[in-house]
Amino acid sequence: MPLKKVRFKKYANRRLYNTEKSKYVTLKEVADIIRQGHHVEIIDAKTKEDVTAFILTQIVMEESKKNNNLLPIPLLYLSIQYGETVLREFFEKYLQQTVEAYLAHKAAVDDHFAKMLDLGLGFSDIAQNSMYEMFADYTKNLKK
Repeated sequence: MPLKKVRFKKYANRRLYNTEKSKYVTLKEVADIIRQGHHVEIIDAKTKEDVTAFILTQIVMEESKKNNNLLPIPLLYLSIQYGETVLREFFEKYLQQTVEAYLAHKAAVDDHFAKMLDLGLGFSDIAQNSMYEMFADYTKNLKK
């Protein structure tokens, strides 16, 4: 559940203004606010249009520059070829549900491993080290 909605104004010079803290912020700072569990609302200062989706997309694209592979090239070709309608439908119907299911599954598996590690307290040092290494390998592979 999100903590609260933080409101921003977007000005023509591409600057974002946090109306709650009365200061200008960067895209990275907006991303950090979202990572803390908050939702954001971003309104164009001149047109009063809600530009939240545009700014969130911009954040995702900026962060994807680091890895240069946010979406596979064949998917990018399909989205250009068939237009935004197909891509929007895909994201609305399937991608969000898939990511939410993955996160729920990941949390359940992490919880299961934590319980296994707690049970391992009665095991020998060799068995405990083996379990910790297995868990470390598992979590490292999840981050890839």
